[in-house]
Amino acid sequence: MQDFLTNWADAALTTAGFFWTAFWAFCLGYVISSAIQVFVTEERMRETIGKAGPKSVGLASFFGFLSSSCSFAALATTRSLLAKGAGLVPALAFLLASTNLVVELGVIIALFLSWQFVVGEYVGGVILILLMWLIVRVTRPARLIERVREKLGADEGGSPEKISDLVKSRRVWEKLSRTYAMEWQMVWKDVTVGFTLAGIIAAFVPAEFFTWLFPGTGQEGDPSFLQVLAQAVIGPVAAFFTFIGSMGNIPLASLLFANGVSVAGIMAFIFSDLIVFPVLRVNASFYGWKMSLYIAGVFFAALVLPAIAIHYGFAITGLAPDSGASQGLPEPSDRFGIDYTFFLNLAFGAVTAVFGWLMWNARGESGGHHHDHGGSSWGEKLLRSLAFLSFAWLAAGLVLRLIVGGN
Repeated sequence: MQDFLTNWADAALTTAGFFWTAFWAFCLGYVISSAIQVFVTEERMRETIGKAGPKSVGLASFFGFLSSSCSFAALATTRSLLAKGAGLVPALAFLLASTNLVVELGVIIALFLSWQFVVGEYVGGVILILLMWLIVRVTRPARLIERVREKLGADEGGSPEKISDLVKSRRVWEKLSRTYAMEWQMVWKDVTVGFTLAGIIAAFVPAEFFTWLFPGTGQEGDPSFLQVLAQAVIGPVAAFFTFIGSMGNIPLASLLFANGVSVAGIMAFIFSDLIVFPVLRVNASFYGWKMSLYIAGVFFAALVLPAIAIHYGFAITGLAPDSGASQGLPEPSDRFGIDYTFFLNLAFGAVTAVFGWLMWNARGESGGHHHDHGGSSWGEKLLRSLAFLSFAWLAAGLVLRLIVGGN
């Protein structure tokens, strides 16, 4: 019983640490998404990245590189791009780049894994975007895209504002604050449940379970090609049950690598943050389940080859990373400190507070646009109930942490 209570306390603190690490990235992504919805016209978006060409895909990837590494925030921005007329391939290129090519993700990978995995992340991310482009071009989902645009057109009502109005009109700021609040409203349940489950898995599920999933771990010598292929395919399966976002998955990837999972399995695990259930469900709320599953299928088909290519590329060049360099998961309490995350969270907490104040003062006014993605459905009601249960679990666990302490 004592072990259970200690694990419960650690799970709650781990979840809180994941929230703390990702909060500023969520806020940044939602600010960008809200600004796109309010200020960018459909005509401008179509001119910039409206079609799948080298320039459009390159620009979208570059914008993703400059954006947030948070998966949920990137999903919201991608939806806004599509709603404003961006092409599917550039929009998905932005999504992949914003979760695989950002600088802060490379820093986290270097800390928990090694520089080889940083190289693999960036090279593999570029290959992933190119393969996604090829798969979409071959499958030609024109009718599906048309239905999605009709749905997004209904959701994204209202007329765009000129950026110059930003410094002239308080009404524009109020509209931006309402849009920002609606971004959070759409995903808070998924985020709460997903991060809570991640903390539970990190605290209660032993590392041996995940290494058992990957054939060839724990044996002497290099894995065979079939074992490498199997690990690259199983990587997304493991990620499906451990989702905590593109940055939060890195400590778990480090734990897997320290227990013998191959480079291919680790890279596939890292690349899979956009095909797990919470992401599928958010995409489904944006575009419908057909489009959500199509995007997941494209990403899954595209990620296996880069993972294997990176694995054998390192083996051929003699640059294969040493699993002894992996540091595993940090202690739950080590996630909090006076570092860049602390100051970024303070800054974006202040931004959120200002937006909240503006929205409160404009609460009686009409305007803006509203997102209604089946909030009264049984699925939404169930998810809301699970979110409130998650809050109760976390609150009790944090109290237990104070009582029983932790290792």
